[in-house]
Amino acid sequence: MSVTQPTTSQAQSAAPRVGTAGRIEIDHVEKFYTKVGRSGQEERVHALRETNLVVEPGEFVSLLGPSGCGKTTLLKALDGLVPIEAGEIRVGGKKTTGPGRDRAFVFQNFGLFPWRTVLGNVLLPLEAAGHPKAEREEIARHYIEMVGLTKFIEHHPHELSGGMQQRVGIARALATDPQILLMDEPFGALDAQTRELMQVELLQIWGHTGKTVVFVTHSVDEAIFLSRRIAVFTAHPGTIKEVLEVPFAYPRTEGDVKLDPRFAEMRHQVWQMLRGDNRPAYSE
Repeated sequence: MSVTQPTTSQAQSAAPRVGTAGRIEIDHVEKFYTKVGRSGQEERVHALRETNLVVEPGEFVSLLGPSGCGKTTLLKALDGLVPIEAGEIRVGGKKTTGPGRDRAFVFQNFGLFPWRTVLGNVLLPLEAAGHPKAEREEIARHYIEMVGLTKFIEHHPHELSGGMQQRVGIARALATDPQILLMDEPFGALDAQTRELMQVELLQIWGHTGKTVVFVTHSVDEAIFLSRRIAVFTAHPGTIKEVLEVPFAYPRTEGDVKLDPRFAEMRHQVWQMLRGDNRPAYSE
């Protein structure tokens, strides 16, 4: 990937900024789903319970917890894709009522259009936003270069590896210059080696752009390596039971972080919290 390793000053630029742009406030959020049970009767499922969290501008926060605990539901609520029953979500100081251009979603399954090239996929949100043709192509090419795919700009998704496809998804999300990136297990479908490479590359991109990132993951190691803070969920119905500060400064490398004794200590602490939920086995 062609992104230059961020300098200390660049990494510091990704620290929380003054003002409310990119700030997220999750205030006593409740979410229920209705499903049909085995008896054929409708059942009300409590997905999120009294959920509270503040994410500062430019911060990288991971949501970590057992499967089905509501992490993805909260992420979709942040994007305005699903309504909440109680509480409030504010972005930039304003109550969210639906999707907005200040937020962009990165999916696990890449979500690329197979008939469009790399350039065509990154152009898509710019076309929807009504940018002039010359301007949107310039913007798209800039972000394609940022994720290191300039040589593959005319390739279609089936001609790319999984990691490259996810880079396209990230470039597409960045193209509209959102203040917030919402990432739902974006590396979950990748092999272990590619996943680790993408983690490093994501931190480089974050260091360059200074976006607020909310990142859903099942991997304790991934959450510690990437995040400034980790919001640990209880099992169903989900709520955030603790928010942990990660003790490592940016920029980070895998060697610096994972060989540090504090990494193993924090990993043990998080696992103890997850196992203490007395639920079915937690899986990374």
